[in-house]
Amino acid sequence: MNALPKDGIAWPELRAQLQDAGKGDVDWRGGRVPMFIHYAGDDVLEVAKQAYLMYFSENGLGLRAFGSLARFESEVVRMALTLMHGDDATRGAMTTGGTESIFLAVKAARDLAKQRRPGIRTPQIVMAQSAHPAFDKAAHFMGLQPVRTPLRADFTADPDAIAAAITEDTVIVVGSVPAFPHGVVDPITEIAAAASAQGVWMHVDACVGGYIAPFAQQLDPSIPAWDFSVPGVTSISADLHKYGYTAKGASTLLFRDADAFAGMGWFFDNWPRGQYFTHTLVGTRAGGAIAAAWAVMNYLGEAGYRRITQRVLDTRAALQAGTARLGLETFGDPRLSILAYGSPEVDTAAIGARMTERGWVVGHVTEPAGFHHMLNLTHEPIVGRYLDDLATCMAETPPPSRSAPLKAQY
Repeated sequence: MNALPKDGIAWPELRAQLQDAGKGDVDWRGGRVPMFIHYAGDDVLEVAKQAYLMYFSENGLGLRAFGSLARFESEVVRMALTLMHGDDATRGAMTTGGTESIFLAVKAARDLAKQRRPGIRTPQIVMAQSAHPAFDKAAHFMGLQPVRTPLRADFTADPDAIAAAITEDTVIVVGSVPAFPHGVVDPITEIAAAASAQGVWMHVDACVGGYIAPFAQQLDPSIPAWDFSVPGVTSISADLHKYGYTAKGASTLLFRDADAFAGMGWFFDNWPRGQYFTHTLVGTRAGGAIAAAWAVMNYLGEAGYRRITQRVLDTRAALQAGTARLGLETFGDPRLSILAYGSPEVDTAAIGARMTERGWVVGHVTEPAGFHHMLNLTHEPIVGRYLDDLATCMAETPPPSRSAPLKAQY
């Protein structure tokens, strides 16, 4: 057991220990990690770092004290709403991550539904099988029942199945942009119509896609509408620290109108200190994350985001083409930055183990068994090397023995 040192350790020694501790970590800069990192270049990383450090000690809980953070958050939210076709009625706030954004969307939907429909027994979330586990986590902590529906053959959510699953206890319906397992964009227009027809809140989980889909649509107008331009969409979660390329600890939760937005916050005044109110689940928020989000968004602008998005989409296309040549089929039609691929003729678990021996962290999907990638600019220069190693590992691996299914790992 490590005890607190009796005397402090000098920074040079601590810095050396930190550097030494990281020697065993996987080389994310070398493109060896299939998720967790969202890199848009050293210049963007430096902007995020410097902005974060400038507001390292400031606290996002104290916006009355730190008017700069209030300004940054307001401007970030307005930029997000503009990207996602908001208008003067739309509202939003920053959170510390996608799970918090999802929790608060579920809370707001539950509270508004109970207010308008007091006969609700156990509130339900209706969502496709591919929706993120954070919705089940929210259901667990807030007393809701998750109801998951089957996917269509192309791995997208089935609007008919979702419509059929809606009951008088349903308080929120979910669609994903994209769904994390296969990288496909759910048919948001149809899902929103099904929810709206029954007076139910429709949430778009764009935690992954919120800050890449708008620019992908500019590059490829055939990508279907998914944001507030779609009638019936009530709220959207979108992570800044993913394809917004900002410092970690930053997401946005956006709402169609003030009534929906009102459910995001929490108010309390039964204590000696007086009133307490936050829009967020947490109290203290890192001021640096708010400042870095504002700085990176202004640094890149639309042109910068569009340029990076094109490179990510090109990398995905190159990886798709290369894996297809190896006999690995892409699952569905991914239009953004995530893709999954595989074949029943190969043992993905055994191949993944061989890739791990070669220094790759391997992402997996289980239905169907295959490999999973969430791409960023670290992957752009290493696609060829990855495909070469994958081909070698496939050649060294016997066909599958139809053993127990692989367990997915984050």
